[in-house]
Amino acid sequence: MVDSLADPWLTIIGIGEDGLAGLPEASRKALAKAETVFGGERHLALADVGHRGRPWPVPFDADVVLNCRGRPTVVLASGDPFWHGAGASLAEKLDANEWIAHSAPSTFSLAAARLGWRLEAVACLGLHAAPFERLIPHLANGARIICLVRDRRAAGDLAKWLSERGWGASGFWMLAALGGPRESIAEHRADSFAGDVAGNLVAVAVEARGGQGIPRSSGLSDDLFVHDGQITKRPVRALALSALASRPGERLWDIGAGSGSISVEWALCGGTAIAIEAREDRAANIRTNAAAFGLAHRITVVTGRAPEALAGQDPPDAVFIGGGLDPAMFDAVWSRLLPGARLVAHSVTLETEALLGELHQRHGGELMRVEIAHAAPLGRYRSWEAARAVVQWSAVR
Repeated sequence: MVDSLADPWLTIIGIGEDGLAGLPEASRKALAKAETVFGGERHLALADVGHRGRPWPVPFDADVVLNCRGRPTVVLASGDPFWHGAGASLAEKLDANEWIAHSAPSTFSLAAARLGWRLEAVACLGLHAAPFERLIPHLANGARIICLVRDRRAAGDLAKWLSERGWGASGFWMLAALGGPRESIAEHRADSFAGDVAGNLVAVAVEARGGQGIPRSSGLSDDLFVHDGQITKRPVRALALSALASRPGERLWDIGAGSGSISVEWALCGGTAIAIEAREDRAANIRTNAAAFGLAHRITVVTGRAPEALAGQDPPDAVFIGGGLDPAMFDAVWSRLLPGARLVAHSVTLETEALLGELHQRHGGELMRVEIAHAAPLGRYRSWEAARAVVQWSAVR
């Protein structure tokens, strides 16, 4: 029995394709002492642990390791266990004195070293169980991306996916079994890749060519979103996003989300969003848009009306109310905000405009009226066609 107060019972080991030969002495000692060794079938074979090996359950479940608490246990993972590996999933459930980790070079590090790429300038993604749309925010002409995929079939599917979206001219490298005796690297164009790499341990490197990618400025084109007309239009959306002042890791409540365009642009900046929408057909549009931008993991869609739909939600860093604000909703939302949280509300009706005026007087912030007109045909000539004026109130709690 391991004394958990003096010696960690769990050792998390990164193992490469060179197996035991590539492990440091500390990792070898932990393996020798372990009563149970968890890992994928390939990891267990590389470490030659015999009857002590226990393959990971599918889907992955960290609790099987916790059942061994107090007994000498090893977890094997590919390369660096804390980069798209099991390390963090385990560590967050344990006290600091319960575990120790010995990492090996990650697949990303090995791939960058083979290709001569600056790793700090490369987007590194794990696509084992994630949709290819996760690539969308990273795709730009000249962008370099390294991603882990499930197997060679998935690599072929990825090449096809890129080609269908205008990125067929991209450089496309297949890197298999990096760091071991079976290592192989092959360069292709995405639109000519045939999926001809043996083995299942596969990383793909992409140097994007042929497209422009998504602009990083606020106010994306309305045409990029599926909507039924209920959308915060591009210029007004840019003003709202500027006032919301997104920062990576922050949470947004998008109330009356419509198409979800505000949520999408917020999430593109690195935040997460709770999109509240009363109509199921519009909620479906939000899900479609979130998936199309590769942001379904960052945007949670709740079908319902505020404030009832906000029950149980964690407090936000910012709130956007695109319409339907009334005193009861404001009181319910404002009371949930922590100090420093931002609220931005829009109005196109006289009634809500009057409410925003009152709120501005009571709580301060900034109140402005925005009038926008677009050039449109008028017979043989052109004239200004005015959109509805929008009143925006923004305030900090």
